Amino acid sequence: MAVYKLKPAFKDYIWGGTRLRDDFGKQCDLEKIAESWELSCHKDGESTIDGGEADGLTLSQLIEKQGKGILGTDCDKFEDFPILIKLIDAKDNLSVQVHPDNDYAQRVEGEYGKTEMWYIVDCDEGATLLYGFKKEISKDEFARRIEDNTLLEVTNAVPVKKGDVFFIRAGTLHAIGKGILIAEIQQNSNTTYRIYDYGRVGSDGKPRQLHIEKAKDVTALRPAQPYPETPIEQMSGYTQKLLSKCEYFTTYALDIDSKAVLKADEKSFVNLLVLEGEGNIIAEKTESFKKGDSLFITASTGEFAVEGKCRAILTKV
Repeated sequence: MAVYKLKPAFKDYIWGGTRLRDDFGKQCDLEKIAESWELSCHKDGESTIDGGEADGLTLSQLIEKQGKGILGTDCDKFEDFPILIKLIDAKDNLSVQVHPDNDYAQRVEGEYGKTEMWYIVDCDEGATLLYGFKKEISKDEFARRIEDNTLLEVTNAVPVKKGDVFFIRAGTLHAIGKGILIAEIQQNSNTTYRIYDYGRVGSDGKPRQLHIEKAKDVTALRPAQPYPETPIEQMSGYTQKLLSKCEYFTTYALDIDSKAVLKADEKSFVNLLVLEGEGNIIAEKTESFKKGDSLFITASTGEFAVEGKCRAILTKV
């Protein structure tokens, strides 16, 4: 089968910065790059193939051309491509928000819900994010605190450092804080309900839309449930650490010192998002990579080697 280097779709939301251009070499015409959608078949922004015979095809077009078999048998249960992977540069605070689960999202929005995982790629000293509530609250208190702008008094602010992981189930209130760079692995959804946005206005000069009633429907009014901490495993030439595993995605952090022999079996494709370093990926042919690259390895490729010194996020279904 094959290895494909991907070119992301970009978003210039008002809270974004320039680190994805300055530190990761992302090239686009936007002044701010808030997000790069590194693995995406979503209608709001698709990845495209960068180089080779399939150059310029969207990931959806590649799948249509080669067949869903390149996704693997574990994707058969999903009607649409199951995941979306992003890099997010929060120069300013993101809104306090929540995402619905599959049942609500498919009924109300016509797409998947959104369970996601954050990996802190880098952050400013003293950076924090919001993750659930300090304690369980009632629906009445939630509604009242939204109304009188005291919601932040009961949300859970968490200091972060490089390498931290947050698993965010659908329904968990959350917000990325300023000065944080994140790799986000999520369900293939762009449904977000803003609850609080610091009184900001959008590019049109008007306050950004809030989604209070929908947020009331779906928010879990209790402390977040973190994913259990897992040990670092020493492999031949690299280490790996399981970051999260759920019905939608399984994600590992890889630190490769010299060479890692990995596998894309018949069950799932593999995505490698390179956060540091450079090297080569060797399957049927050799493909070079560098910091910021996203590589899509089709299911049933079998064993492939990653040579070099790098840190990467490996995701499969």
